[in-house]
Amino acid sequence: MNIIIRNASDKPIYEQIAAQIKDQILSGSLQAGDALPSMRVLARELRISVITTKRAYEDLERDGFIETVVGKGSFVAQKNTEFLREEALRRMEQALQSAVDIARRSGISDAQVQSALALLLEGE
Repeated sequence: MNIIIRNASDKPIYEQIAAQIKDQILSGSLQAGDALPSMRVLARELRISVITTKRAYEDLERDGFIETVVGKGSFVAQKNTEFLREEALRRMEQALQSAVDIARRSGISDAQVQSALALLLEGE
């Protein structure tokens, strides 16, 4: 599992870890049932506190992305396709809202935004 911590990021480290694991699950890089590194191993690899990895894993478990089995470790949860679809939809809406905010601040018209989106959807 490849996780990159950016010290310059405004996001806390545990959020960076959780977001990257979510991305890997949503993209299919991590499949249901795949084992995650133990909290201690991940902390050692990333050179961070175990408390930080514990917080990331707790957040992932709370959100339904992973399951933890006492004495066995943490695993990617069985995929709930509706949940994954909702998560993807939420992320898409955030990205689109960000694009709309940029357009409004820059004086770009709604028609130009719609045109740009249409071009992107066509794959151009």
